[in-house]
Amino acid sequence: MQKYLAEARVLLALAIPVILAQVAQTSMGVVDTIMAGSVSATDMAAVAVGTSIWLPAILFGHGLLLSLTPTIAHLNGAGRRDKIGHQVQQGFWLASGVSVLIIAVLYQCDHLIGLMHNIDPELKEKAVGYLHAIMWGAPGYLYFQVLRDQCEGLSKTKPGMIFGFIGLLVNIPVNYIFIYGKFGAPALGGVGCGVATGTVYWVMFFMMRFYVRRNYTMRDIVAPSRFAKPDWPTLRRLIQLGMPIALALFFEVTLFAIVALLVSPLGIVAVASHQIALNVGSLMFVIPLSLGVAATIRVGSRLGESSVEGAKVAAYTSIMTGILMACCTSLTAIIFREHIASLYNDNVEVVTLASHLLIFAALFQISDAVQVIGSGVLRGYKDTRSIFYITFVAYWVLGLPVGYVLGLTDLLVPQMGPSGFWCGFILGLTFAAVMMTFRMRWLQKQPSFTLLQKAGR
Repeated sequence: MQKYLAEARVLLALAIPVILAQVAQTSMGVVDTIMAGSVSATDMAAVAVGTSIWLPAILFGHGLLLSLTPTIAHLNGAGRRDKIGHQVQQGFWLASGVSVLIIAVLYQCDHLIGLMHNIDPELKEKAVGYLHAIMWGAPGYLYFQVLRDQCEGLSKTKPGMIFGFIGLLVNIPVNYIFIYGKFGAPALGGVGCGVATGTVYWVMFFMMRFYVRRNYTMRDIVAPSRFAKPDWPTLRRLIQLGMPIALALFFEVTLFAIVALLVSPLGIVAVASHQIALNVGSLMFVIPLSLGVAATIRVGSRLGESSVEGAKVAAYTSIMTGILMACCTSLTAIIFREHIASLYNDNVEVVTLASHLLIFAALFQISDAVQVIGSGVLRGYKDTRSIFYITFVAYWVLGLPVGYVLGLTDLLVPQMGPSGFWCGFILGLTFAAVMMTFRMRWLQKQPSFTLLQKAGR
């Protein structure tokens, strides 16, 4: 029991800064929405539409780069720190390639937004302007993530938290300048949020770069040469490891966007209530998500030390810690559901329905905790393909179809509205949680030599 408690302390020490970093990153989006809304409802809607396209694109790149964390954690645990600089250098090449792809896609975003029926021309113009502004921040964001993955792979999660909060603090005044046209800058409204956020991503990257270069504990981590060409075998391994994670993130984000569109014909009350429950669920999700990052670091590091038993202890400790914390947050959400809903809206119908949906959101957390931490454990074992297959089946084969049937048809039960989609979410995530656990246990039953060989490839 003592080894599990000791592991839990290490996991929480790693996870808490990641939790705060995620809060800072989420808050930047909230600040953009609020400040754009102070100009006009159209500007706020433009930021919302633009964000719904920006997030899947940038999270795809983010997921691709997550392959660096277990790779660096394994090398660090194995005492092969001299190899880390090369991986980071190739990570920058990968980030550059993905940035070009994201910019190329977002440059054509007027065609994507044009697919939305009956969209207001002014709204479309502002949304396109927002995306054309923020897309130049994609390289800065992804370069920052490369260095953040380096730090987290070395079990240093505080830099991501610190620079995340500095980025949030910088974002507010820069938003103010470009939204309202201060200090000689043009008044851009919602488009100014894109300019500001893109600028802040570059600021965060340069601050992180300065820190990494100056930190004495990382001075031994240098690239073999100052400028190296792309190393295709290394890039191929990083892409093979990161692509399933990137696709899983992409499908998850697009799933929730599609559900929001499917709920919209049910009326304002249903849409508002669904968004409240989804927002509260997303806030609670930050905790298991951060534990999943810590689990990747610990499992990868322990495998690098050739401690298969240590990796197993880290895996089970992270999942049990996540379940305990999910139970606490779920119970809190159920007890105070009416108070939480009333913080978002004072409409009685919205509060009533949102309070009901928050029960589903609370139940959703336990399965979600197991599946996201299980995903982090599998990343630590460098077994990422299974993550993609499990999440694809959970979200798109089970969750969405069942949610649609329960929410919008009378095939099985009378039409349930938003509650039906939440039942679909719970079913899909429970399936994912069970399959992630089975996959983890199957891996742990493999011979130690096989596991270490797989983790070290």
